[in-house]
This record gives sequence, structure tokens and C-alpha cells, in this order.
Amino acid sequence: MKILWVKAGKLWPVDTGGKIRSFNILRHLARNHEVTLLSYYGGRRDAEYETAIAQQLPGAQTIYTAAPESTIAQSIDYILRLPSAAPYAVKKFTHPTVRREVGRRLSDGSADVAVCDFLSASLNFPEASPTPEVLFQHNVETMLWRRMADTEKSALRKLSYRIEARKMAAYETQTLQRFQHVIAVSDNDRKEMLALAPGCAITVVPTGVDTEKYQPAPSVSGNPPLIVFTGSMDWEPNIDAVEYFCDEIFPSVLAAFPDARFQIVGRNPHSRVRKLASPSIEVTGTVPSVADYLRNATVVIVPLRIGGGTRLKIFEAMAMRKAMVSTSIGAEGLDVTSGKDCLLADDASSFAGAILAVLRDATLRRSYEDNAAVLAARYDWSQIAMRFAEALSAAAGDPRSPNRPSTAALPV
Repeated sequence: MKILWVKAGKLWPVDTGGKIRSFNILRHLARNHEVTLLSYYGGRRDAEYETAIAQQLPGAQTIYTAAPESTIAQSIDYILRLPSAAPYAVKKFTHPTVRREVGRRLSDGSADVAVCDFLSASLNFPEASPTPEVLFQHNVETMLWRRMADTEKSALRKLSYRIEARKMAAYETQTLQRFQHVIAVSDNDRKEMLALAPGCAITVVPTGVDTEKYQPAPSVSGNPPLIVFTGSMDWEPNIDAVEYFCDEIFPSVLAAFPDARFQIVGRNPHSRVRKLASPSIEVTGTVPSVADYLRNATVVIVPLRIGGGTRLKIFEAMAMRKAMVSTSIGAEGLDVTSGKDCLLADDASSFAGAILAVLRDATLRRSYEDNAAVLAARYDWSQIAMRFAEALSAAAGDPRSPNRPSTAALPV
């Protein structure tokens, strides 16, 4: 099968959840299929990236779009695009050069099926194509923007998020209807998408984990206790999560374990994250290996209150045999069982109580660790990529696909 995969933004280094999911599926697909990655990016020209991605995924094509990079430039770009019906999170990743290249490749027969990776790249796809088009939805974007608007404290950002959420609801609904097939990462996301666009064809391919990289680690003593959170620390849901934990949960843990430490592990920490640093809270910034920090953790937490899709960080920690405490949103869409392979808690008191339970009882903690490792082992990326290939193969053979017209005109 010949697969064209279109991705907005750089795919290397593999340092965010979306990149991890896409890269691992791509590298496993490439073992049995002819895969071409079309990666386009803005900011500064990056020859090192173009060389690296071609080495990692032979045959990859890069397009440099020279999009605005600085915060000021992006703010001006956002204001200029406000009249657009399409959400800014999509419009800013739309480029005429990319549209021409995607259109050419879809019309010349060089691909059996094309993948639009994330909604952000979707306006670069033609409304009617002789090649089947599949939308790979890592998140339900409408739900994500609504949650961000609901929890945002800044009045200006809240207004911006609400505008984006309204635009996204209309755009996402129409785009789900337009693509021949959609791949979601969880049953929950599939239900949310069907609520937006009833009748669209959706296959669920769950999140995976690199079981070679994230191998079971020995249980640690928990003396002193080390609590770890991992993630990209410039992403609003993660910023909100660590602020919530430090303000409303960690004080209760420190009251019981004064020597407990909390590590916030992840790239590009926002100023709101950096200011959380204290003698008991470490903000690491970018690290060579997240696995090294997970290995030493007594308990790993995911106190997310905003989000969509699924959190790869949970399966990574579970694969390393770590006790996990998460909110329901943090574990949304994952095949986890609270009280068996993790603990779910949705208010500050319950979350603190769950952490204290596994810190105080080593036998209980080891039970969660063992069950977590067993669960994660079932989700190696090689198995996930096989399921993804099956979904693409079905889409490529869909009799509705050739020259299927758009069912909804996309806003621009």
C-alpha cells in the first residue's frame, strides 16, 4: 500500500504526544508499506531538521512555509485572521505551496490513500480527490477548546478560546463529514465526533507505547517520596495541571510527607510553570530521557482538567511499572481500571488521598505497579500500527472513495 502522510509542523525531535504517536506509527508502517511523509513547517529555516527527518523516515519531503515565529508576530497574524470562518488553529497551518503539492500527489496516482495528520493540516486537502483521504484525529478539537475556555482565568485568553471553540465546532463538524474516513484514538473520542457529525465513518486505533524504550523498572522505596509529572510544559492543559496540583493537592502530601519532592519533567516550561519551582518542586525543562526520570519515581501523576485524545504519558509510565494517579480526563479513552492498574480521582482531596495511599502502603503500590506493566505490554506500537494499516486498507478499498464529492463546503 502506498501511503501519503501530511503533517503540519516538525515531526523531529519526537518530544510531544502527537509526534510520538505519529512517528511510531509511521516507522512501523514503513516496514511493510511505501510511506511518504510530507512535513511542512514555519519559523526559521531548519536544515538540520530536514536532514534528520529524511534519515529517520527515508523518502520524507519537507516544505518550508516561513510562517510567523515570534509571539508578537503570531498575535498580529491571529488578529488579521479573525474574520476567517476557519479556526486559527487550522488557518495558520494552511499554505498555498502545501495545497498545490498535496493536490498534485493526490491526482497523479502516486498514493493509494492519504492521511491528514491532525485537523490542522486539513485545509490543504482538496474537497474532492481521486485518492481516498483519511483524517487522523488525535483529539476532539472542539471539546479541547471548550475545556480550555471553561478553565482559563485570564479574561483575554478566555475570550480568545471561546471564539476559537465556536469556530472549531463548525469547522470540525464539516471536516469530519468531508473526509472519507476518520481514525480516532479512543471510543470516547469516537462518540464525541459522532455527536458532532452523525453518520461519519470512524475507526478507533488506540494509543500505544514503545515497550523497548519504556521497560519495567524495579519498585523504589518511596523514602523520600518522589512524585513525577511528564509532558510538554508549554501546552496549556499541562500548565493548568501542574498549577492545580501545586496549589491544591501537593500541600496535603507535604503535610504527611514533608520531605516529598515533585518533579515537573518536560520541554519549554512556560513562565507560569517555572515560577512553581521551590525546594520541594523541581522544574527540569528539556531532558535527554524522560524514562530516566520515570524510573526513579515513586508515583506518577496526571492531574489534567483539560484535554482530549489520549495521554501517551500514562502508558509510558505504566510500561515502566509505575503506580499512576490521574484524573478521569487525564486517563480519558485509555483501557485502564481504577483500583486495579491505576487510581482515578477528580477532586483535590481525593487526588491527594490516592497519592498518600500508595506512598504509605508499599504492598498496595507494588500491586498497582505490576498490574500497570501487564496492561501496557498489550499496547506495543507494532500492534497499533497493524491496526492503523487495516483501517487505511479498508479506506483505500471503500467504493465511496474515488472522486467522492465533499458533503460540506469548508470555511476559509
